[in-house]
Amino acid sequence: MRGKKDVSEKLAHRLLAEGLGTAFLLAAIVGSGIMGVKLAGGNAGLALLANTLATGAILIVLILIFGPISGAHLNPAVSLASALKHVLPWPDCFAYVGAQLVGAVLGTWAAHLMFGQPLWQISTTLRTGPAQWFSESVATFGLLLTIFGCVAHTPAATPYAVGLYIAAAYWFTASTSFANPAVTIARALSNTFAGIAPSGVPAFILAQTAGMLAAVTFSATLWPSRKHADRLQS
Repeated sequence: MRGKKDVSEKLAHRLLAEGLGTAFLLAAIVGSGIMGVKLAGGNAGLALLANTLATGAILIVLILIFGPISGAHLNPAVSLASALKHVLPWPDCFAYVGAQLVGAVLGTWAAHLMFGQPLWQISTTLRTGPAQWFSESVATFGLLLTIFGCVAHTPAATPYAVGLYIAAAYWFTASTSFANPAVTIARALSNTFAGIAPSGVPAFILAQTAGMLAAVTFSATLWPSRKHADRLQS
């Protein structure tokens, strides 16, 4: 009986970490977008730079503080990939995704409140088309490869590699690298610089899922499990 309670408490702590972490991530993405627009004087490039720096920086911090608790997935694509690779049990995966979605929405609303904006918003920013969808596939593919590669060889570098990758992907993808279904859904609830119209959300999530599946497939070859690697070397 005690063992089941301990397991339940540990999962609750992990879900709290995933929810809080994703909330802070969205607060940083949406909040820095609002602040960037206010201070950039109409210069969209400067606003995007502010948005980029805040997002990359907060990712490093969040993975450092929440990684030891939950792994700091903060992203349904990462959790699903972990389940597909048999690292995260499927029931825990679905619980993670739920916590991430709730946290993402709460973080978006927190950003609105901090800047005196209406809590409930629906974005009108259209982000659609083959170039943006392909960008999301590439962005998610690269993000998952970054995580898998670091975990396989240099785990301590993961927070910095993820933050730097997302900062770079803001600029080399046409979509500015959402690469995260929870982020995509929550940003549809913010009619600000970071927003995406709800009509564009399903295609973005499909593209992100495709990128995640491709990364899981490639990672099995690039970084095989130790058991598989031992068989290859024998």
